[in-house]
Amino acid sequence: MSRLFLSDVCCIEYRTNNCVCVVLCVSGPFTDVVTANLKLKNPSDRRVCFKVKTTAPRRYCVRPNSGVIDPGATVNISVMLQPFDYDPNEKSKHKFMVQTIFVPSNAADNDTVWKDAKPEDLMDSKLRCVFELPSENEVNDVEVTRAAPVMNSLKSEPTAAAAAGDDTDSKKLVEKCKRLQSEINKLSEENRQLKDEGVRMRKMQQRPDHMTSNSTNIVGRETSAAFLPSLLVVIAAIFIGFFFGKFIL
Repeated sequence: MSRLFLSDVCCIEYRTNNCVCVVLCVSGPFTDVVTANLKLKNPSDRRVCFKVKTTAPRRYCVRPNSGVIDPGATVNISVMLQPFDYDPNEKSKHKFMVQTIFVPSNAADNDTVWKDAKPEDLMDSKLRCVFELPSENEVNDVEVTRAAPVMNSLKSEPTAAAAAGDDTDSKKLVEKCKRLQSEINKLSEENRQLKDEGVRMRKMQQRPDHMTSNSTNIVGRETSAAFLPSLLVVIAAIFIGFFFGKFIL
C-alpha cells in the first residue's frame, strides 16, 4: 500500500484502517487569499501518483492538485483559501482528501493508473480544515503592514499628478504644432491655386489678342478683295476713254 508523509499542516493525526486523518490549519484574517502549505513526501522506493480533492472546490485553489512523486522525493502543495466573511460561530465543514497509489511499471499515463486502480491499492489521507484567527497584536501588525503601501501610494500621487500635468501640457503643445502645420499647408495650397489661376488668366488674355489680329487680317483681305474690282473698273474706264479719245479725235 502506498504511504505518503504529510507535514507542515498536522495538528492532530489519527488512523482509521487504511485512512490517515489530519487537521489542516488555515490562519486568518480572511479578507485576502490565505495560503496553507502541504508537503507530501514519498518514503518508498517506488513512484507514487497523487491527487487532491476537496468538498469546497469553489473556495479553494490547490496547486498542484495531482502529479507523480519519485522515490524519496517531496512535493510542496499550496492550498489557497479565497477571501470570505469569517463567522467565529460557524463551524467549518471543509475537508480535503489526498489519494495515492503506486505507479505500475507498465502504466502508460496517470489517467490509466487511476482508471485501472483497485480500491485495495488506494490510500486516502483526509484533512479537516480548521480556521484560526490571529491575536490582536498580530492583527495590528498586519494592518500596519498593509497601511505602509497605502501611505507610499499617497506620497507618490503628487508626483504622478505632476507627471500627468506635464504629459497634458506636452499633448496640448503637440496638438497646437499640428494645427499650425495644418494651417501652413492650407495656405501653401491656396497660394499654389492662386498662382495656377493667374497663369490661366494670362493665357486667356493672350488668346483674344491673337483672335483680334487674325480677324483684322481677314477684314483687310476682304477689303482688298472688294477694292480690287473697283480699281480694275477705273483702269478699264481710263483705258477705254483714252482709246476712244485717240481714235475719234
